[in-house]
Amino acid sequence: MTVRLGVNPLLWSNDDLPLLGDETPLAQCLAEARRAGYAGVEMGRKFPRTPDALSEALAVDGLDLASGWYSSNLLEHDAATEIAAMQGHLALMRATGVTAMVFCETARCVHLDRGLAVSRRPRLSDADWAILAPRLDEVANYLAEQGIRLAYHHHMGTPVQSTDDVARLMAETGDNVGLLFDTGHCRFAGGDPLEWVQRFGSRINHVHCKDVREPVIARARNRDASFLDAVVDGVFTIPGDGDLDFAAIFDALAANGYAGWLVAEAEQDPSVAPSWPLAERSRDFLQTTAQRAGLQTA
Repeated sequence: MTVRLGVNPLLWSNDDLPLLGDETPLAQCLAEARRAGYAGVEMGRKFPRTPDALSEALAVDGLDLASGWYSSNLLEHDAATEIAAMQGHLALMRATGVTAMVFCETARCVHLDRGLAVSRRPRLSDADWAILAPRLDEVANYLAEQGIRLAYHHHMGTPVQSTDDVARLMAETGDNVGLLFDTGHCRFAGGDPLEWVQRFGSRINHVHCKDVREPVIARARNRDASFLDAVVDGVFTIPGDGDLDFAAIFDALAANGYAGWLVAEAEQDPSVAPSWPLAERSRDFLQTTAQRAGLQTA
């Protein structure tokens, strides 16, 4: 049960809301990630988009690429079209040794629109599931042939958000469709992170570790806020700085034999929550909590 500790560049620059951290250069993000002791980073919007340039940027600080987000539109077009569209992204993943690719269906999503309440997120009909599930299987099977696992990211404001959504996704797809377990999105969606690990643990192949502030979740629901407004309001923070019980979550991951990346995240305004102290604190917290759970870090 060996895990690797990584960090998402969202700690420095927000991909969905560029005004948060737009002034921070990629070189600072990578240097501070290495200085904090992380083994790797996930890809963000400021990263180079050619294999050679990406590998060179990571090599400066001796970092590995943990993964990179891919937005799919399988509700709108077939798997063959999606596979063709992802080739550039897939080349980046293969060139940098990524083994689990973050994958999210974003057709009809509302999480990128600050003017739309997250309550207006898409909800799939039986007919929608009959389209999405087999197409996801086809893409996941293709990626498996390339030596890469699909890590499906349940996400606020997208078609797969709630506990029921994830349960149906797992029930209607094969084992090549893995689950990216995001502690913060799970809780914001009303889920119990511990229950999710116990219930879906055999399919979890990538983990995003971010904490939540329960009062901000309650405020977002009461105000029928957008996802991005909730982010600006501080709904998320680094692991160990909010209301989630990461010791219990990591115990459950260890019990399920999890081996993969633990990626720290905190979608906050770096002008309010400076990136460097949070990078250092989150890495120390993940290291200590993982080892207490019997998850050895490499």
